[in-house]
Amino acid sequence: MQFNIYTEDSQSKARAGEVTTAHGKIQTPIFMPVGTAATVKAIHQSELIDPIKAQIILANTYHLYLRPGIDILEGAGGIHKFNGWSGPVLTDSGGYQVYSLGHRRKIIPEGVTFRSHIDGSKHFFSPESVIDLQRSIGADIIMAFDECTPYPCDYDYAKNSLALTHEWLKRCCSHFDGQGPKYGYDQTLFPIVQGSTYKDLRQESAQFVASLEREGNAIGGLSVGEPAEEMYAMTDVVCEILPWDKPRYLMGVGTPANLLECISLGIDMFDCVLPTRNARHGLLYTAEGILNIKNAKWKDDYSPIDPSAPCPTSRDHSKAYLRHLFQCGELLAYQIASLHNLSFFLWLTNTAREKIIEGTFTSWRDSLLRKVSQRL
Repeated sequence: MQFNIYTEDSQSKARAGEVTTAHGKIQTPIFMPVGTAATVKAIHQSELIDPIKAQIILANTYHLYLRPGIDILEGAGGIHKFNGWSGPVLTDSGGYQVYSLGHRRKIIPEGVTFRSHIDGSKHFFSPESVIDLQRSIGADIIMAFDECTPYPCDYDYAKNSLALTHEWLKRCCSHFDGQGPKYGYDQTLFPIVQGSTYKDLRQESAQFVASLEREGNAIGGLSVGEPAEEMYAMTDVVCEILPWDKPRYLMGVGTPANLLECISLGIDMFDCVLPTRNARHGLLYTAEGILNIKNAKWKDDYSPIDPSAPCPTSRDHSKAYLRHLFQCGELLAYQIASLHNLSFFLWLTNTAREKIIEGTFTSWRDSLLRKVSQRL
């Protein structure tokens, strides 16, 4: 994997770059649609290309391990051949999903034992097995196995958790470096910075991760309930330490405002289920604010869903029609809303890149920040 930075913003830490992987180039900053089970919900792979213009998608190790099973993916020749997406893929290690299981999992130094949310069957993930699973899935970028601390989290728990995450990271790197890719193309391992919302722990973790000199780095354990100001503060602390010339991936973030703020802090890559999950509940993101299409105020509004949207579907259908689809429980409602939200998120990061290159990013960001979080 290669990463080139082409332009930096003069008034912030934002930068425009390009990541090169075996399955294509990724222009940064970038938002990555989440395809947990090898599919982005309600979206066909051809729609990811146009109108969404996605350059990379995510899949999740925990979910793919349980269904369809790693043997099925190996039989297909990896995830690209299994789901028909030819672009880059990033896999989460499953650490966050195991964390979210709560009483269904037990963390020990060797790894994590957990019970499936599907049938209650018992399983075990170790740093080594998670590397093997992601190799078999065939992702271009794979994530180290870590423990995601909850919020709030007391200092001692966060410190002990960080020590465990760092030990697991060393094991991940050793195991990754001791074997080659499974399908004949290069794969890249990203470490993950943890440390909850404690500045000294975040600094310690960022310094350790930076010392490993991997091709890219991730920041985890944020957007788990903490105030946005704490997320930004921890992101800023970490970005000051992580290598300037490596891509920085902020995991699980976030809202349009979160993306704009964190691009300003030097983040290059984002993912979040928010655009598709909220789409299925009728919440639509626009450059003017957020609208709940289920509200009665839209029932006889025949204007386009979003006349300035990058997605043609949002310009071709009215608010009244989309509300009608939701009221009737029609599946097309989820597709139209998901197309709209993902197109908007990709438009946001693509336009941020253009503005960084033009030298107008900060003023453009400030004008949007005043609007994107307001309810219409």
